[in-house]
Amino acid sequence: MERKISATAFITFDEARLQGEHTDLIIRVNGTEFKVHKIILCGCSPYFRMLFSTPWTNTAEHSYNIPGISPDTMSLIIQYAYTRSVHITDENVTKLLMAADQFLIWGLVDACCEFLEVNLCPENCIGICMLTEHICSCSKLQGKAKLYILRHFEDVVRVSKEFLELSAEHLEHLIGRDELDAKQEDVVFEAILRWIDHSPKERKNHIAVLLPKVRLGLMTPDYFMNNVKRNPLVLENVACTSVIVNAMKTMFELNIEEPSNSDLRNQLTRPRLPSTILLAIGGWSGGSPTNGIEAYDVRADQWVNVTREDEIARAYHGAAFLDGFVYCVGGFDSVNYFNSVRKFNPITRTWLEVAPMYEQRCYVSVVVLDGYIYAIGGFDGYTRLKTAERYDPNANQWTLIASMHEDRSDASATSLQGKVYICGGFNGIQCLTSAESFNPETNQWTHITPMSSRRSGVGVIAYGNLVYAVGGFDGNNRLRSAEAYDPLMDSWRDVESMNNPRSNFGIEVVEDQMFAVGGFNGFCTSSNVECYDEKMDEWYEVCDMVIFRSALSCCLLSDLPDVTHYTANRDSEEDDFDSEVSTSSEV
Repeated sequence: MERKISATAFITFDEARLQGEHTDLIIRVNGTEFKVHKIILCGCSPYFRMLFSTPWTNTAEHSYNIPGISPDTMSLIIQYAYTRSVHITDENVTKLLMAADQFLIWGLVDACCEFLEVNLCPENCIGICMLTEHICSCSKLQGKAKLYILRHFEDVVRVSKEFLELSAEHLEHLIGRDELDAKQEDVVFEAILRWIDHSPKERKNHIAVLLPKVRLGLMTPDYFMNNVKRNPLVLENVACTSVIVNAMKTMFELNIEEPSNSDLRNQLTRPRLPSTILLAIGGWSGGSPTNGIEAYDVRADQWVNVTREDEIARAYHGAAFLDGFVYCVGGFDSVNYFNSVRKFNPITRTWLEVAPMYEQRCYVSVVVLDGYIYAIGGFDGYTRLKTAERYDPNANQWTLIASMHEDRSDASATSLQGKVYICGGFNGIQCLTSAESFNPETNQWTHITPMSSRRSGVGVIAYGNLVYAVGGFDGNNRLRSAEAYDPLMDSWRDVESMNNPRSNFGIEVVEDQMFAVGGFNGFCTSSNVECYDEKMDEWYEVCDMVIFRSALSCCLLSDLPDVTHYTANRDSEEDDFDSEVSTSSEV
């Protein structure tokens, strides 16, 4: 049997201490005395056990002086020894952690680390990282703090006073990392200027060491010429001349040549690693379903093959990312209509079957809201469905929710401001203009204003504060058009059309841009990918997938400790993806 000291016993021990009953030792800290029981402190800390048991310790001695710690911190240490609990605050956590590490009280070390991890923010992350450099037992927290700094670099630079106190060596290491999340290299250069300006006389010469860590070749020529090349710190430091010359040469070559894989290895043009990865999963390709999965590296504008052998080929399914896992929901393998759901761990890269849905759902709409996965509508092999169900990953259980007002397959859904929105689709007779919203608090579906176009195989996604309905099939043609719904006004407005018509494609928002991935263009399946910038109201062509496919599903990976399995190879000469492409005239 597992033996534990009861909570009642701990309370009794602490009451005895406070009343001075049976105490056999006095701890002195800066003139403050604490009456304690040796055996309690020994049971909490190997440090105290060794201190009280060494051969050169006078066993008759009943008091010890503990240097280097405040009475308040010692009081908390003793409280933890007796009760195994203590109130950790922003004000006491640093001293408490250092004392717990000194006294080898691992439970308290863990509690302090958990507190600091939960409270990581741009203002304190550098201080926490520096603190844990000197505490070996906090390596996990140190890793979390470093990752936080890298992924929130822009916010850290803007608000952190600790950033200005970094050593030149720490700053050089930080800005040289591929994991640094800076969408524009302008931010990195201006961070250097801010750091130097905090102590210009002592730091201005460091520009020669820090400037080469900036990916100057990724800047716009205008910014580089006006803000970097002509910067007074750069101009007066001779050591910067070669850096500027190489950057100008690189920019000139990029303007006259096509980008190549060598650009990923050139320090001047090497893109930072993205914090978010776009996955394109499965679909219909070459006349049959595919199990192919490609990951899009938005910074390198490249697709990477991440297919695993144990993946099941499926099309017309849904995909969602929740709590660190990718879920593939329903779909069709050219013979079977699935109610099955598979969960993918992107860290271990392994699949696991989880609880099946109540109904088989091909052409299903899948969305995440408030920690649940919703599977809505679809086709079960016989009829178009209006039913919907919700998955709780903690319970590994699906629950039926209220049915929609209309049967819908080939629709698409998204979540925005606490509601689920589903638009368009096919009811077995015609393509639909109608759309509905679901309120999980009332378990009710409500019709919203219909779209201006019929759209089956539509892509629906929340982008900004609007719901976008993009492309699809109106019964006659594949569409390029797109429209956006404002929930506050209950109205739709037209937005710029895509460059290419498509239905049954993947859609996601990555780094404030909306991506339309693959699909069927009316003649064949497509590998084409384009993205929409809301601020510019324009669509841009980006790198095509390798696999030509429709009926795929997309989702985003985020918060991975290591994204390199899903990004373009920045170190090797080998191609990232050398796979046969396939085309199909199938929808």
